[in-house]
This record gives sequence, structure tokens and C-alpha cells, in this order.
Amino acid sequence: MNLEEKSFIEHLEELRQRLIKCLIVVGIAFGICYFFSKEILDFLMVPLKRSVPEGATAIFLNPAEAFVTYIKLSFYSALFFSSPYILYQVWLFIAPGLYAHEKRMVLPFMIVATFLFVLGVAFAYFVVFPFGLKFLFSFSTEFIRPAPRLKDYLSFTATLLIAFGVVFELPVFVYFLTKMGVIDEKTLSKNRRYAILIIFIVAAILTPPDVFTQLLMAAPLLALYEISIWVAKAAKAKPRKSA
Repeated sequence: MNLEEKSFIEHLEELRQRLIKCLIVVGIAFGICYFFSKEILDFLMVPLKRSVPEGATAIFLNPAEAFVTYIKLSFYSALFFSSPYILYQVWLFIAPGLYAHEKRMVLPFMIVATFLFVLGVAFAYFVVFPFGLKFLFSFSTEFIRPAPRLKDYLSFTATLLIAFGVVFELPVFVYFLTKMGVIDEKTLSKNRRYAILIIFIVAAILTPPDVFTQLLMAAPLLALYEISIWVAKAAKAKPRKSA
């Protein structure tokens, strides 16, 4: 076995150990989240309770559906709360291959990326859910009454929360693409009209099929795109310097 093969095997072993650590942390977080799963579900149900007509309730249609919903909710919550540790393990794995000035960027990157993700989730929960749900339930009548299915509501909330969290990371993605020389602020400015079209397409795909909710996602995305142009200008790629 030569040195290069040994190094590759050592990297695989390190990756395996870090994956095991991540799984252990996610498993512990899952147990804690399952213990508090009813409280977490109640928290997610607040926008629904405030939006449905008086007397409407959530339902489940088969005996195991509520249990499975709590399991899924606990798993999603565990991933959310474990994500800082998972990102830290990713950082420890790739850090040896980075230059000194790149290593100094990790802490700011993690802080900004986490802040933007949480900001996106908060925007979805406190802005999109209340207005979007009220709009969707406004089509109910005395005869047509909403009875949201528990499984469908969890899928709806999880999709929107994750989608908003991810799209709010746009400035971070732009920063790294600029650092790699893939894009720059001139490219972003020149292609603004195409970006607007793509933003509305993405909003239509990631949100329920109503114009109001799509606009609630498109509006912050447009603002983030403009911010990203400034980020690209500030992070214009420079030649890499060795440590």
C-alpha cells in the first residue's frame, strides 16, 4: 500500500467516524424532539388554528397516521436542531485542505448561513403561513368547510419552512460562486430580468398553487437577489494566496 492509497483510506475512515458522530447526535436529538413532539406540533399548528373557520379541526384518516406524523415531525426537528453540529463536522473534515485565510472565513460563514436559514424559516412561519392560510381558507363557505389532514399539513409546513430557509441562503451561494470566479456582479445585473423570471418559476414550484403565496416567496427572493449583487461586488474573486 503506497502513501496515496493509505491517505485515501484514512480520509474514508475519518468520514465514516464523522458520519457516525452525526447520526448519534441526530438520534439523541430525535429522542428529545419526540418527547416534545406534541409541543412542537402545537407550535406548528398555531397559524392553522388562527386561519381556519371557528369549529374546524385537523383530522387523520387511518389509525397509524397520527403516530407516523409525530415520528416524521421528530425527525425533521432533529435534523433542524442538529444542523449546526453537522455543519461543524463537515468543516472539520474539509478544514485540512483549506488555506489559512479560508479557515478564518468559516465562523463568519456558519453564523451568516445559520442566521439566513433561521430568518427564512421565521419569515415563512410568521408571515407566509398566517397570510397564505387565511387566503386559502377564505374560499370556504357554509357548506364547504375545511378539515385539514394532519399528514398533509405537516408536509405543507415542512416543505415551505425548508424551502424558505434554503432560498434565503442565496447571498451565501452567490458569495462562493463569486469567489470561484463563476459569476460576478456584472453578470447578475445584466441577467436581472432572467433572474426575475426564474424567481417566479421557483416560487410557483415551491409554494401552493395560489398567486398570493407565490408573491410572498418571490418578494423576499427579489430583495435577496439585489443584496446578492452587492455581495458579489464585495466578494469579487481574487487570486488564492497560500498560508
